Amino acid sequence: MPKPSRPTEPSRVYRHLRAVFGDPSKRGVDARRRRMSALDPDSVPYGRGREPKGLGDVVGSLAQELGWTEPLARSELFVDWPAVVGDELAKHSRPMTIDDGALVIRCDSTAWATQLRLMRSTITTTIAERHPEAGVQSIRVSGPDAPTWKRGPRTVQGRGPRDTYG
Repeated sequence: MPKPSRPTEPSRVYRHLRAVFGDPSKRGVDARRRRMSALDPDSVPYGRGREPKGLGDVVGSLAQELGWTEPLARSELFVDWPAVVGDELAKHSRPMTIDDGALVIRCDSTAWATQLRLMRSTITTTIAERHPEAGVQSIRVSGPDAPTWKRGPRTVQGRGPRDTYG
């Protein structure tokens, strides 16, 4: 069996310098370039692909990440209501809420509620085209709130509702 040879003087000096100063492949211009290319390009200031993004893109991606797209689409539908049904119908009706995919609309009178019920399919189609993210599948139309004649903390059962509300 051959005797293990002792390290030569140059190899001992090389190992000592490597221990003191570190690996030479980790230093120098080439090593810095390798490290910079290994870094994430988004973390490098003024690097390629670091152009500023538009405010609309940033807000849109934030809304997407936080799950705000549906509530924002619903509020956009409420704001855009006159364009969906027309100015005349918008003066006498207003969307109240969206419950389980059903848009609840309150009208000024029963006549306007009937008009909206007749146009229900057209309005649903228009909403699906203009605001698909709002999640509206159906429409519920109601007339005006019935007035109440209750006064004070104590009440007595009345004769019931009458047909005098619009």
